Amino acid sequence: MERYFTKEHRAGVNIKDLPKDPRLQTRITNYSPNDQRVAVNIEDLPTDPGLRPRITNYSPNDQDQVRRAYLLAGPCQPRDHAFPQKIFGNKLRRFNKDWFGLYFSWLEYSVSKDSAYCLCCYLFKPDIGDQVGGDSFVGEGFSNWKKNDRLQSHVGGSNSAHNQAVAKCQDLLKQKQHIQTVFEKQAKQDEDDYLIRLNAAIDCIRFLLRQGIAFRGHDESENSSNRGNYLELLKFLADHNDEVKAVAFGNAPQNVKLTSPDVQQDIVTAAARETLKVIVEEIGDALFSILVDEARDISVKEQMAVVVRYIDKKGNVIERFVGIEHVSSTSAISLKEAVEKLFSRLGLSISKLRGQGYDGASNMQGEFNGLKALILKDNPSAYYVWCFAHQLQLALVAVAKNHEDIAMIFFVTNNVVNVVGASSKRRDILRGKHAAKVVEALNVGELASGQGLNQETNLKRPGDTHWGSHYGTLVSLITMFEAVIDVLEIVRMEGPKGDQRTMARMLLGSMQSFEFAFTLHLMRTILSITSELSQALQRQDQDIVNAISLVELSKKRLQHMRDEGWQSLFEVVSTFCEKNEIIVPNMNERFIAQGKGKRKAPIITNLHHYQVEIFYNVIDMQLLELKTRFDEGSSKLLLCVACLTPSNSFFSFDKDKLIRLAEFYPKDFSPMEVLILHDQLETYIFDMRSNKEFSMLHGISDLAKKMVETGRNRTYPLVYLLLTLALILPVATASVERVFSAMTCVKNRLRNKMSDQWLNNGLLVYIEKDVFDGIDNESIIDYYQNMKTRRIKLSS
Repeated sequence: MERYFTKEHRAGVNIKDLPKDPRLQTRITNYSPNDQRVAVNIEDLPTDPGLRPRITNYSPNDQDQVRRAYLLAGPCQPRDHAFPQKIFGNKLRRFNKDWFGLYFSWLEYSVSKDSAYCLCCYLFKPDIGDQVGGDSFVGEGFSNWKKNDRLQSHVGGSNSAHNQAVAKCQDLLKQKQHIQTVFEKQAKQDEDDYLIRLNAAIDCIRFLLRQGIAFRGHDESENSSNRGNYLELLKFLADHNDEVKAVAFGNAPQNVKLTSPDVQQDIVTAAARETLKVIVEEIGDALFSILVDEARDISVKEQMAVVVRYIDKKGNVIERFVGIEHVSSTSAISLKEAVEKLFSRLGLSISKLRGQGYDGASNMQGEFNGLKALILKDNPSAYYVWCFAHQLQLALVAVAKNHEDIAMIFFVTNNVVNVVGASSKRRDILRGKHAAKVVEALNVGELASGQGLNQETNLKRPGDTHWGSHYGTLVSLITMFEAVIDVLEIVRMEGPKGDQRTMARMLLGSMQSFEFAFTLHLMRTILSITSELSQALQRQDQDIVNAISLVELSKKRLQHMRDEGWQSLFEVVSTFCEKNEIIVPNMNERFIAQGKGKRKAPIITNLHHYQVEIFYNVIDMQLLELKTRFDEGSSKLLLCVACLTPSNSFFSFDKDKLIRLAEFYPKDFSPMEVLILHDQLETYIFDMRSNKEFSMLHGISDLAKKMVETGRNRTYPLVYLLLTLALILPVATASVERVFSAMTCVKNRLRNKMSDQWLNNGLLVYIEKDVFDGIDNESIIDYYQNMKTRRIKLSS
């Protein structure tokens, strides 16, 4: 072999490592010093043919693996892409998606270069100069749409270079992808035993994935008392199943025990890919919206989660988690690149995007440079809707910051939680004293007993949950008020000298005042109204119209509380004060603000201070914030969407506004279809109002499901399209927040070194359990075996 190499060739080759067997020797051209070998990541190969490196740029040892991966994935054919037009002569021409049907097995289209490519020739094109178009269908791409006959001439005759490449592709895939082929030299009994072991391994991995539990153990040696969850669970299964026991661990061949970390990762990858495949197939070519947010995981890596919102074939609103991407930067450009990369991997087209939902951060929803704006440049129909639940929280925060008395109650509450919960000993004392109070109240009949009542509780921190946490904190403080006072007394008398005793004394003085008790109950009542709204907004099937109506309901309840709720609130506070020995001031006496002298204090009564300056003022601030942030009239789009609601026999129906809604989506409604919609709406509304099946519906979600159930979605396809566009508009980013909650379970302090791929696979299966449960072991086995087959082929 050495005689074939020049001095220049020897610079990059270790002569001693060259194979002696002529059958294993590589062509001399493969040792070119100018080769730029590309690192191989089979799971993340570029899908756009215009962005792929040449197949010869891969190492010869990797080329068949890359070829097989592309052949299994199939040619890149973005049928839903809006193909751009180019001028040829005096005519505008563009790529015709019907060509995909004519040349379905090899024709590819590059979105980035607006060019056509041949998958087979890319993978196996021989070096034959200018035959069959030279490099046009491999490197440069074919884009002369005026001469579409070149597609057929590229195929050529039976012995053309293209057909030779096709034959090589078929030869590469001819071997069967089944277990019996991989192990064709083994006996039938060995194959059956292997299947039993593999199914047992998958069953164990299913359990661990569904629970988000770690797989590996600190010491997995045979002498270890705890070999990790996977091995211990597999051993437990073998101990309770004779069929598995007969073929597992010591009874299995040394090379197919299926206990190694690589096997575990491959099976998890297969499970995640099959789960994602079902989700993508369910989306199909439907329109969809995305909900995006980013957060840091336990290893301080910035992760971006993406949830897709769409309508299934039964008319149900579905939100599915489709992936998490590690982003090195949280700039809008980096986030958009990550979204595009994920879309490319899933085969989703940004042209089908009709809505965006973020948490309100500037890098997400910035008007000029945010992710919202960047996506809108590519797709003007991808309308952005600010997360309703975050708007609600901002309304509450505004009240807490802008009103002195409300700011004080949250300041005191936070400090109470910190002082009382500073140690486990204090928490135990708190629980014990509260339990004693509950028993005493049960004995005297103040509390009712029964299953699920009077459970052990503790003070909640305001940050325990993302939404509604302040409400839970105030409720728990009211419930445990007496026990909290007792614990603060202990801290004041027996706690460490210094700041803690001083803080306990200050808190006791603040809490045992009528003003604190009054504001505590006032905010608890106000937050109970908005807490219900917050919980409703977090439903995955919530629609934009119903969300608007829920906001209106909250406004009405707050207004009713302002008009009618003073007396009942005062009575509740007075009873609370009497029970806890807090002095209730005479409402007709002059109010003296704490810390201010009488000479400078305004001359007002206690009634005026508590009713006007606190009660009315706080509620008015809440109402103003809600009206400002949730003003449906400020959004023309939402105003038009509201006309679809079926409530009160389609009372809000307005044909002109629905026509205007269709005009917001020029990609989905051509001028001709807008005219057809005008006539279709006339028949539609007459049908709806005269049909009893549609008279009791409450929201557009119910309307969509009923239309599918009765076949009206086919009778009125354009109206149903309007419904679909309204339903996929995002309401809240609760689904994305749940992803981050799940991430803290899957990637915790003890698993902080897990890779991004492992985290993504584990999260996908953990969150989308209902989809994963519907995937049988056979599908996972097939994918797993395909992965093994590729490795066996490369190593042979």
